[in-house]
Amino acid sequence: MTATSEAVPAQRRQLAALNPIQQLQAGQLPRRLVQLYLGLILYGASMGLMIQGNLGLDPWDVLHSGIAKHLDVSFGTVVIAMSFVVLLAWIPLRQWPGLGTISNAIVIGLVTDLTLNTVARPDELWLRAVFMVAGIVVNGLAGAMYIGAQFGPGPRDGLMTGLVRRTGLSVRLVRTTIEVIVLGIGWLLGGVVGLGTVAYALAIGPIVHFLLPLFTVKLSVPAVPTPSPRPQEQPEA
Repeated sequence: MTATSEAVPAQRRQLAALNPIQQLQAGQLPRRLVQLYLGLILYGASMGLMIQGNLGLDPWDVLHSGIAKHLDVSFGTVVIAMSFVVLLAWIPLRQWPGLGTISNAIVIGLVTDLTLNTVARPDELWLRAVFMVAGIVVNGLAGAMYIGAQFGPGPRDGLMTGLVRRTGLSVRLVRTTIEVIVLGIGWLLGGVVGLGTVAYALAIGPIVHFLLPLFTVKLSVPAVPTPSPRPQEQPEA
């Protein structure tokens, strides 16, 4: 097949910077939707397992558990409410939420509550440890799945990437700062901090780093046509 001047879709196995409309037009929609919602369901279930393990939570869930202790609402309700509070911070950052962003804000909280209502908290320490480890591993898998579906970041991840883009600071510095602040506020409110908090901090990065390339869906991103060189002007006689 001979090359033409028309743009040819380029298959890219990497996270693309797409607006909400482009996310829906990037191809493989059925597969990506299934992966997105399966990932969000697993994410909520993994949070429920870690909560029932009662050996410590990730920084954001420490905050959620701390808030839930002072309000007559479920853990999942706090997760959903905080998601939309965080989304308000996207406004000055000039970020647009995608389908994955809104779905993340709602589905994870609902599934977490469902898991807490169906899975009992074990008394045995070894079984609580199993819940903790399973929660961390499934959380990493779920994160890779919904991020790899490429429907936009979750509210909390989007806050981080937006601050990185607006401030020019490193991802490591911005993420660490956010999580230290969130963890500190959650701990002061009585959130669950423990071995699981440390284990999550050490393990989640490597797990997602390993799994994300496996679950990042190839998108059909139109290649930008290369402009034809302008003919050189001939000097006047």
